[in-house]
Amino acid sequence: MQLAISILDQSTIVSGGDAAQAIQETMEVARLADRLGYARYWLAEHHNSRSHAGSAPEIVIAAIAATTRRIRVGSAGIMLPHYSALKVAEQFRALEAVGPGRIDLGLGRAPGSDGRTAYALNPNAGTAADNFPAAVRDLLGWLGDGLPEQHPYRDVRASPEVPTVPEVWILGSSDYGAQVAAFFGLPYCYAYFITDGQGCAEALAVYRDTFRELRGQKAHSAIGIYALAADTQAEAERLFASRALWRLHRDRGVYPPLPSAEEAAAYPYSEAELAKVERMRARAIIGTGEQVRARISALAAELGVQEVAILTPCHDPKARRRSVTLIGEAFGLTEALTPCQQEPA
Repeated sequence: MQLAISILDQSTIVSGGDAAQAIQETMEVARLADRLGYARYWLAEHHNSRSHAGSAPEIVIAAIAATTRRIRVGSAGIMLPHYSALKVAEQFRALEAVGPGRIDLGLGRAPGSDGRTAYALNPNAGTAADNFPAAVRDLLGWLGDGLPEQHPYRDVRASPEVPTVPEVWILGSSDYGAQVAAFFGLPYCYAYFITDGQGCAEALAVYRDTFRELRGQKAHSAIGIYALAADTQAEAERLFASRALWRLHRDRGVYPPLPSAEEAAAYPYSEAELAKVERMRARAIIGTGEQVRARISALAAELGVQEVAILTPCHDPKARRRSVTLIGEAFGLTEALTPCQQEPA
């Protein structure tokens, strides 16, 4: 089976920029990904963040679905413990009316924020995460599976009742999400970029070993990774420096806007920080388009996944679009498009 290549977008806020620019950049890259032939465009959810503008992915999904032609568009993910399962079902049914047959509903359990913000979103945040499997059951029920016989809201219908339904995924960075996905017979995506791959192979093994085939759906797995391509290895490493500096801040519990490559070059690193950055660079999937393609293909084969979603936060929007283009060309994505799907010259 050919490896599917998709994009994961956190609507990154960059130094010197603002959240509005981040959302507009998301929209522009999504249209580019649609033209290039990427499989999916997924939007992350974060709250109370100076780093990310994606607090309401369902809103931006609607805008992207309305302005693209063929790419699947969805969430990676909706943090279900914050919300009513019925409301999420209705939102994504409405999105199916905007982009019929092209909507993905990725679900996560993590707060995507700090603890205080989680309580601001849902006063029952202390127990909501524990109820994640039940919330997934209810959501699937309102999307077509039906609710249990004794469910108190069994007769409540999720509207609008449109002909198509979203494709539901479970997302995670531990084997908990893998178990939930397997139990409900859903596709699963592991957030490799969060853990640097630690625990990924184990979680995927749990998923495959315990998967229950429901609705005629086979086990289907993906990983979300960080990758960046440029015209030269040296340019890719220069651009990566801003991501590395941001990771140093993140590891101290600080989430600032993404610094520029110039800011990263001028930063007064300690010896320990320089060593850590070097370890990051050695692990990072960066380089020319062909180098990135080879690394991604090898990793996907090693882990046995069918899809890869690529995260590329980049301070320079032109460099980010160049990365998306180079990776798409390296994987031959445009070859998969029919003439009617391609944009006119």
